[in-house]
Amino acid sequence: MAITKVQPAKAEAIEAAKKTLGEYNDFIFTEYRGLTVEQITTLRDKLRASNSAIKVIKNNFAKIAFKDLNVENVEDYLSGPTAIAMAKEDSNETAKILFDFAKEVPALQIKGAYVNKEIYDTAKIEAYSKVPGKKQLIAMLMSAINGPAQKLAATLQAYVDKLEKEGPAAAAPKAEAAPAEAAPAAEAPAAEAAAEAPQA
Repeated sequence: MAITKVQPAKAEAIEAAKKTLGEYNDFIFTEYRGLTVEQITTLRDKLRASNSAIKVIKNNFAKIAFKDLNVENVEDYLSGPTAIAMAKEDSNETAKILFDFAKEVPALQIKGAYVNKEIYDTAKIEAYSKVPGKKQLIAMLMSAINGPAQKLAATLQAYVDKLEKEGPAAAAPKAEAAPAEAAPAAEAPAAEAAAEAPQA
C-alpha cells in the first residue's frame, strides 16, 4: 500500500519539476548550505527583477526531469543542497547577480551551469557573468547614437536662443556694402575716351 501511495506522489513531483524547468533555457547550479531564509528571499527577489528565478528541487527528481528535457551532463551538479537558478534569456546577467550576491554572502557557492546547451564550470560561468547582457548592449548602443544627436540638438537650441535674443534680423543674411570706388571706376573708360578724342 505504501508503494502505491509513494509512486504517484513521486511522478507528480517529477512532472512539476519538468514543468518548472521546461519554462527556462539556461540553468546555474548553486549550493545554498548556510544561507538563511531571509538571504534566500533576498536573492530570489534580485533574480525575479531580472526575469530569472531560483528553486530548490530534490536532486533525484531534477535528474529525471532534466533527462526528460534532454538537458544532459548536469548530474554532477545535482548533489548536496542544490538550488537551481533559471533564466529564459540573458543568463549572464543571472550569473552576475549570483556572483555579486556570493561576494556579500560567501555561503552561496556557484557550482556550474548549463548555458546555450553547453556545460560551464565555475570559472567559465564567472567569466560569462562579466559579458554585457542584451539590455546593457542596447543601452550602450543608444548612448552612442544619442551622443551626436544630443550635440546637434544643443547646437540647434543655441541657434534658437540667439534668434529669440536678437530678433529675426539675426537670422537674415547681411547685404554686402558695395565698394566705394565702384561707380567712379565704371565711368573711367568714358572719361578716357573723351580725352583721347581729336579736337575739331
